[in-house]
Amino acid sequence: MTYAYADEVSADVPALPEQVFDHLDDQARLGGHMEKPSMMMMGGRMTYEFDDAKGRAVGAVIRMGGSFMGLRSFVEEVVTVRDRPRLKIWETRGAPRILIMGAYRMGFEIMPAGKGSRLRVFIDYDHPQSAVGRMLGSLFAPMYARWCVQRMAHDASRHFQERERKAPL
Repeated sequence: MTYAYADEVSADVPALPEQVFDHLDDQARLGGHMEKPSMMMMGGRMTYEFDDAKGRAVGAVIRMGGSFMGLRSFVEEVVTVRDRPRLKIWETRGAPRILIMGAYRMGFEIMPAGKGSRLRVFIDYDHPQSAVGRMLGSLFAPMYARWCVQRMAHDASRHFQERERKAPL
């Protein structure tokens, strides 16, 4: 499937690709920024529900529900690619019920870089199908997509930087 819009962020991470992959392979940790109320979520938040694979296998199902701008939201994702330690991709299944974004595909790619890794987090997305959704999507989806990929990349980088600082010499 092709999508009309895309965004991505890269970050250097002071850890081996296997360590970065294993850290990000935890979908609840990866999307932890969605579970806390924030300005970007307009005070709302999402919670996760997983199948037995917990997002760690091709075909694994991830469900998110919650609120955004006071409206109920729901999206179901399925893992489509999982190539440890290099690449993981998941995408929406069915019609997402989120106000500013329609169907999307997200993922991360990890490449060795010096003594650490170069992490790229990406999202390809469409605006919602409804007229109101298309209008709101054109206004807010680019900011939301940027916030999401930025948080995922920077949270991973910060996690390993903090771990590195705490490590005994």
